Amino acid sequence: MELRVYNIKGEDTGRKVQLNDDIYGIEPNEHVMYLAVRQYLADQRQGTHKSKERSELSGSTRKLFRQKGTGGARRGDINSPLLRGGARVFGPKPRDYSFKLNKKVKVLARKSALSSKITDDAIMVIEDFNFEAPKTKQMVQILDSFKVNGGRNMFVFAEPNKNVVLSARNIQRTEVMLARNLNAYDILKAKKIFLTESAIKPIDEILG
Repeated sequence: MELRVYNIKGEDTGRKVQLNDDIYGIEPNEHVMYLAVRQYLADQRQGTHKSKERSELSGSTRKLFRQKGTGGARRGDINSPLLRGGARVFGPKPRDYSFKLNKKVKVLARKSALSSKITDDAIMVIEDFNFEAPKTKQMVQILDSFKVNGGRNMFVFAEPNKNVVLSARNIQRTEVMLARNLNAYDILKAKKIFLTESAIKPIDEILG
């Protein structure tokens, strides 16, 4: 599979790069992508939610009403879940939401996500670039060149690029990602993915 290489002005350089069909040309597995996205979102949850049960509330244990004859439910002391301000029955407790996925499953999920983006014509290869200093205006100009400003975009680099990261962080829905940190959730979330030429090789090494 070949893709054209563009410069940051949105112009075709006349060159093409070869992409690995075993990564970008497979049949996307929707269930595997679902599992990978679910695991990613589960890992983001703090799991610190907590509500007090009956034994954890402070309050008198005196029985407020007699057991029978009131026409209402049996409710005991003031901490009863039936009363306003009382305890909660089977409330949330702190827990870990993360779960395990096999390494091969996560690799297949990333391959499937990239393949689905190729099918949607949502991946472009651009020349490596850098800024002499952080300039949001320069990043906006690149987005305008490709007519994607305002959409959800992701730039993928092989190595950390501080000036580009600082230039993009004030632009809504624009992310700068390292090739080694790619995950199915971020790939699927992006409407347009810009792969720098140098990022193709580490992706091949990780997923190939």
